[in-house]
Amino acid sequence: MTSSEHEGPGFALVDPVLTELVQDGLAEVERNLHDVVQSEFHPVTETSLHLVEAGGKRIRPLFTLLASQFGADWDREKVIRAATVVELTHLATLYHDDVMDEATMRRGAVSANAKWDNSIAILTGDFLFAHASRLTADLGTDAARIIAETFSVLVTGQMRETVGPQPGEDPISHYLKVIEEKTGVLIATAARFGGMFSDATDEQTDALRRYAEVIGAAFQISDDVIDIASPSVQSGKTPGTDLREGVKTLPMLYALADPSETRLAELLAGPITDDALVDEALALLRKSSGMDRARETLDEYVDRARTELGKLPPCAARDALEDLAVYVVARSH
Repeated sequence: MTSSEHEGPGFALVDPVLTELVQDGLAEVERNLHDVVQSEFHPVTETSLHLVEAGGKRIRPLFTLLASQFGADWDREKVIRAATVVELTHLATLYHDDVMDEATMRRGAVSANAKWDNSIAILTGDFLFAHASRLTADLGTDAARIIAETFSVLVTGQMRETVGPQPGEDPISHYLKVIEEKTGVLIATAARFGGMFSDATDEQTDALRRYAEVIGAAFQISDDVIDIASPSVQSGKTPGTDLREGVKTLPMLYALADPSETRLAELLAGPITDDALVDEALALLRKSSGMDRARETLDEYVDRARTELGKLPPCAARDALEDLAVYVVARSH
């Protein structure tokens, strides 16, 4: 990494001034994350630091920092605090997700539920949620209301995914709603906070929020495509992971909507444990109409995101958000 590049979620910031601002901001968020989880009861500190120190791309704080560049009066302290809040919230959901998914690994490390147990993982997630709320209280009542509403949508998205499509509900629409709630909403809040605490106009803050919500969902669609299309481990997980876990992602749902895909329908009836069958399913999916339709949907999401960017004034931060939109598509082709 050179001094003029910061590797964010797979793309580079090239403006040296913006790069320095983002690097300094993310470093401060990192310090805050370590400080806020300290407890007089050592086991709480140990379990909370488990995922903090496992790393991650810190995409949500990055959105807060980039969005904060559109206002006329950047309140650095509040922007950094807000960026810390959204990352704490994200980390809390990961502890809970791993319990629900019965995961054994997270970010290359043993998951908290596997290292300790489900109860410890759930309580650690609750501890991080509590501290996110505490930090938000110092940002004012609007911020507290927004993060509470965000919590609610995150939980609704997880519940929606767990329950599954209701009778007569289109599974594709259901899936897109889930990723909007589970992924898009917190990234949207991250960007919204950046606008709010830099004195951006309401119109600019709304555009940033909508951009981030759509691009957050687009990241998930892109991951879905990569999990099938990529022969390498670009997504951070072995290709076919979703097949092995019995998770039906967008390309699969589109393929299942094609009545000619009878063999795929058989294979996708449940989790696939046999390596040869995983390879067969991957080969069929790669040739299916489902992949084309998923990529078309991804393109549509990115186009919507770029429309929102058009409402923002030209600057290095807007260029970076534009580059991110291009990257989301490029990584899955």
